[in-house]
Amino acid sequence: MTEGVVNRRTLLRAGAIGTAAAFVPGVALAASGRPVLTHGVQSGDVTFDGGLVWTRADRPARMLVEVSADPSFRHARTLRGPVLTPTTGGTGRLRLRGLPPGRRAHYRVVAEDLDGRTRSEAVTGSFRTAPLGRDGVRFVWSGDVVGQGWGSNPDIGGLPIFGAMAARRPDFFIHSGDTVYADGPLQESVTLADGRVWRNVVTPEKLKVAETLDEYRGQFAYNLLDAKYRQFMADVPAFVQWDDHEVVNNWYPGEILDLPQYTEKRVDVLAARAFRAFHEWQPIDPHRAVDGRVYRKFAYGRHVEVFILDMRTYKDANNAPRDGAGHILGDQQARWLVNSLDRSTATWKIIAADLPIGLTVPDGADIEGVANGLPGKPGGRETELAWVLREIKRRRVRNTVWLTADVHYTAAHHYSPDRAAVGDFDPFWEFVSGPLHAGAFGPNTLDPTFGPEAVFVHAPPAANTTPLDGFQHFGEIEVTRDGELTVWLRDIKGTSLWTKTLHPRR
Repeated sequence: MTEGVVNRRTLLRAGAIGTAAAFVPGVALAASGRPVLTHGVQSGDVTFDGGLVWTRADRPARMLVEVSADPSFRHARTLRGPVLTPTTGGTGRLRLRGLPPGRRAHYRVVAEDLDGRTRSEAVTGSFRTAPLGRDGVRFVWSGDVVGQGWGSNPDIGGLPIFGAMAARRPDFFIHSGDTVYADGPLQESVTLADGRVWRNVVTPEKLKVAETLDEYRGQFAYNLLDAKYRQFMADVPAFVQWDDHEVVNNWYPGEILDLPQYTEKRVDVLAARAFRAFHEWQPIDPHRAVDGRVYRKFAYGRHVEVFILDMRTYKDANNAPRDGAGHILGDQQARWLVNSLDRSTATWKIIAADLPIGLTVPDGADIEGVANGLPGKPGGRETELAWVLREIKRRRVRNTVWLTADVHYTAAHHYSPDRAAVGDFDPFWEFVSGPLHAGAFGPNTLDPTFGPEAVFVHAPPAANTTPLDGFQHFGEIEVTRDGELTVWLRDIKGTSLWTKTLHPRR
């Protein structure tokens, strides 16, 4: 990748940005007489018998996928995927089925011209299908990628934390949201207060806030230009959720922006475009989502089931009253979560939340997150969460662990009714980790309503600390065959900062 601003014509010829213009004859076709897979491959939403495979081509072409248990592909079968067209920005996905449980599957993707005469070079990836038995499981989670003006920096190897996560050899990755910063333009260079210079690789779509569909597509395309990010996504299947920055900071349904950098002020219009780009560019299976959007669940062996939440689409306004009843999940999702947890037979129920529970997250004078910042009984959005916690206690749901990112530091929070304003829930842990490659902040203030205790915190000394200073984080969880769960909170190099082993309650 060249340094500085990457020329639009160069990107178009390489098929490297997510616009429909990349399909224009004479531009996209000038560099090669055959299709090109421009952004590698990704996998996600794995099950016991398969997983979703994603790719993108630089022109209309048929997606073909070979799959084999052998990395040499000696005994492979070939599956025909969709036609990749400008309608989806050239992206496409195919669910692989009929694979053996708990085994690594190797896949090889090519794009074939619609006349069937030429094919792209193959791009390979792999994933482990979910086991059915008591196999051990190892996974990582985090969020917040390319935020606050800190993009892929060639001086530090792009987005190096993805290499550190890959080195842990996880079975899967929970991407906890803020997968892109569509509201965070990049500059070619930034001079820091101490005189150091941060350099960004920059594409045209990253020079302004995203408003059009193609500009939102370009946010996801940008991250996949990074070699470490692309390799990680090829080797580790993901369960992806979204938060606010896929659209605009702290958004909620029905909001009207007063930001001068936006010509489109209606958040619902922006969110629809962002949501389309999000689903085009992430390895998400909408058929697995309850309402075809984001929230869904996946079993991973006898010991682990993952419940992926959407705490963005159904929330009430940030300026809503802090007392009385409020919504963060919405009635349907809240009932789905409780019922699904109740039916789960997994030892550990992993709840992937894109917002923390007990941290006060302000939006100016308003409230962005779950906690309302007030002591005493639950109010506002806390009332919905209080119902969830009360119900899972009443139904004797055991061993829930909440994972999140969002606040750009890492922490371990223990919640207990003994310290809370309400006593009708079981104690549980919430683990926070991030950012992956964004400005580091924190720590936030804990709201006392649900009795949280910050057992461990690792946060920077100043707001918007750059990735150069190391306050980037991911979390790792391992569940053994015997059902013990160990969590590590790790830094940008993968070094463990804190660890805790939990024993399941029977």
